[in-house]
Amino acid sequence: MNARQAYAAEQRRRRIRLSFLLLITFLLSTLFLFAGRYPKAGFTFPSNLADPMVNTILLQIRLPRILLALLAGAMLSASGFTFQMLFSNPLVEPGFLGVSQGSAFGAALMIVLGTASSVLVQVSATVFGLGALLASYLLAQRFRFGGALLRLVLSGIAVSAIFSSALGVVKLVAEPTKDLQDITFWMMGGLWNASWNQILSILSVVAACLVILFCYRWKLNLLSLQEKTSFSVGLNPKRDRVLLLVVATIGTTLTISITGLIGWVGLITPHLGRKLFGSDSSYSFPGSMILGSLFLLVCDTIGRTLLPTEIPIGLLTSFLGAIIFIVILSLKHQEGKA
Repeated sequence: MNARQAYAAEQRRRRIRLSFLLLITFLLSTLFLFAGRYPKAGFTFPSNLADPMVNTILLQIRLPRILLALLAGAMLSASGFTFQMLFSNPLVEPGFLGVSQGSAFGAALMIVLGTASSVLVQVSATVFGLGALLASYLLAQRFRFGGALLRLVLSGIAVSAIFSSALGVVKLVAEPTKDLQDITFWMMGGLWNASWNQILSILSVVAACLVILFCYRWKLNLLSLQEKTSFSVGLNPKRDRVLLLVVATIGTTLTISITGLIGWVGLITPHLGRKLFGSDSSYSFPGSMILGSLFLLVCDTIGRTLLPTEIPIGLLTSFLGAIIFIVILSLKHQEGKA
């Protein structure tokens, strides 16, 4: 087999893996639609579909929740993959430049101010998340130490610390029996408030962000190289990096403004995507998106069915993500020894 045939065979294998992941995600989504605690813990059988309450639960509660899990998982994973490639750092996730901390502060601030509107909480979280990105970028222009990416990393650390401190102050003055509990639950993440209206409120923008990132996926390999190398092949590294960072941040902030803080999805799924599809982002990027959707779907289903009370999804993604991360690092260590 010559090099061209070997390359074509590898491409076919990657397409088959992508198709298999899509099929698994569709089948599990359909299966999990019937998993819950009504009319009793377990699965809803066809004999129960005559009950109007069962149909309402399936179509108005579980279905939008599953779709939100798929959408949020894809967006967080796509953002994490983009950040990791742009910074050439496998330990980066969407909150790397203070985005998550800024969004958390914005949501907590609106909760403490006493608003009853979830839309205002969503808008505030989005605005402050974008503000954190802008602050990191402007602050990086003032630094005189290291290269452009290193300055952005350092400014992100500083901005994250500032917003984390501000969030601590907001939690300190929050009313303990209500506002503080709302802030705590938001920061643990959850899809219990999922509805068709919430999905529609972010669908167009998040879908546009995913399309833009998907169309730029082939450039991510080049942008992960040194800036001179990227420029030599006809790219504008500074413009493209800023564009992708802004798009990834907008999608992330809109997502977590509804779901709350959900960690590890944007960190662990790009690792799994590259492990299954290799370093070529043409395949590993969509593979990571599907894995992100699948990971969040499984975590949410476990969280709402395992115990009588719901487990916040952020706790499950952190727990399972950390275990997967340990396994990946252990396997890489063993491969290195071999």
